[in-house]
Amino acid sequence: MMPSSQRNVRLHLDLITCGKENALNQKFESFTAPFTRSGRSSIVPSPPWHYAGWLMNVAIRYDTVQTAALVRPELGRLTGSGCIHFVEWQATTDGSELIDPIYAQYRETIVIAEIERPDGKLYNFCPFIWVDQDISLIRGLLQGWPKKIGSTYLTRSLPLEHAAAAPLKKGSRMGATLAVKDRRLIEASLTLTGKAGSPYGFLANRTIGTIGWPDLTRPAEYPELRWVLPDIQGKVSSDWHDAEAAITVLPHPVEELSLLGGLQAERASVGWVGITVAGALPLPS
Repeated sequence: MMPSSQRNVRLHLDLITCGKENALNQKFESFTAPFTRSGRSSIVPSPPWHYAGWLMNVAIRYDTVQTAALVRPELGRLTGSGCIHFVEWQATTDGSELIDPIYAQYRETIVIAEIERPDGKLYNFCPFIWVDQDISLIRGLLQGWPKKIGSTYLTRSLPLEHAAAAPLKKGSRMGATLAVKDRRLIEASLTLTGKAGSPYGFLANRTIGTIGWPDLTRPAEYPELRWVLPDIQGKVSSDWHDAEAAITVLPHPVEELSLLGGLQAERASVGWVGITVAGALPLPS
């Protein structure tokens, strides 16, 4: 029979081993960095992600001669139709962000280009997008939206008959701007017509996301790209209000919006939308 002193040592070692195994089996709850056991400080929690926002949508025509510089041939080709969205968003996961709104609110400018897939089907593609919030930036990159930091401003419409309210009626004028690294890149102006409007861009068709992360253990290699579609579980919207629009793109030393050539505004609309993103789905081959 084992002496009591040895049994005590064995029991102590077993407890230590059991404790280590339990610690290893306890998963960290972080969806993104920083990785901690609670996950409270992670930049982005896991989906579903709920969004609601005020949008200014400018339908555009653009040049397609630079298709190969923007769209991989196996993905498709540019059609020359697209949209630029200026958006003021509010987002949440479980409602907690709504009572601490610095975590919920942000503005962004989204460039949407329609593409024709090799099978002839039409999808949207996002070559450029700029946002002013780190949470949204990471959330976008995870979905394949190529977000960078930029500063977007857009006129809000308020439910008042007042000179400063930009009411949703004929003759109301609105504007939007985007600046990237302190340089103005896009200017837009709208005048409401008083007519019913239409949804454009990502509001009207599914948008393909491009996911690719470099591997720093192989820094000489470019990332392998894969394409996904958003898994949208819920979508609601207000009426859309039609507008005439003008848009200007200014030169920039880094941003490549000029690959779309001279942009021409066709129509525009304003309104509100709410969507829930549950994750992403592989793009059908």
